[in-house]
Amino acid sequence: MTLLATLAVAAAAGAPTRLNPVKLFLDADIVVQVVMAGLVLASIWVWAIIISFSLRMGSVNRRSDAYEEDFWDAADLDSVKVKGDVPPARIAAAGLGEWKRSVAAKVRDREGLRQRLQGAMDGAVANEADRLSDRLNFLATVGSVAPFVGLFGTVWGIMNSFFQIGQQQNSSLAVVAPGISEALFATAIGLFAAIPAVIAYNRFSHRVNAYEARLQRFADRFHANLSRELDAG
Repeated sequence: MTLLATLAVAAAAGAPTRLNPVKLFLDADIVVQVVMAGLVLASIWVWAIIISFSLRMGSVNRRSDAYEEDFWDAADLDSVKVKGDVPPARIAAAGLGEWKRSVAAKVRDREGLRQRLQGAMDGAVANEADRLSDRLNFLATVGSVAPFVGLFGTVWGIMNSFFQIGQQQNSSLAVVAPGISEALFATAIGLFAAIPAVIAYNRFSHRVNAYEARLQRFADRFHANLSRELDAG
């Protein structure tokens, strides 16, 4: 076997049989590399939010169950437990605080007191919902922006490939294909970041809305209890 034939066999044996993401990244233009790196970091942060939010919502629901069970077992307002790092406790504290301030001031307008109690607890419910959904905005942003960022990297890579065609005066597939592959890889990473973000945002938004409805029911029930106390007094 001649030396030329041996080198040809060795080259064929060493030729890649499938896409290598690392090689695609390293061979890409610097602009495309920056786009890819940004999308990878965004994807990592998306998954960090997904995991942390799932754990947080599970913990909040368990602690809320335990708190509400103790809360409704209280015999009267004086024995109500309003201290605790859990949303229902802060809502109860807002309502009971307004109740005590109004009673201490000997407010005679019962309907006005009912409205203030409702407003105080509704505001607390909204604050808790905002606190839970604070980091979900990032998921929405990645879900809507990441595909376009990846597309920008793709467009830039394809433009660079056409520039190489002009420089080398050669339009063969061997010249164009590597650059186009690297460019399309940017879009793939953009979709990889965006798809989980969109799914997670929709799912978590539903969970936050459901939990907010639960808090609103808790506030309405407590408001009814306070109204009965007001009528009895």
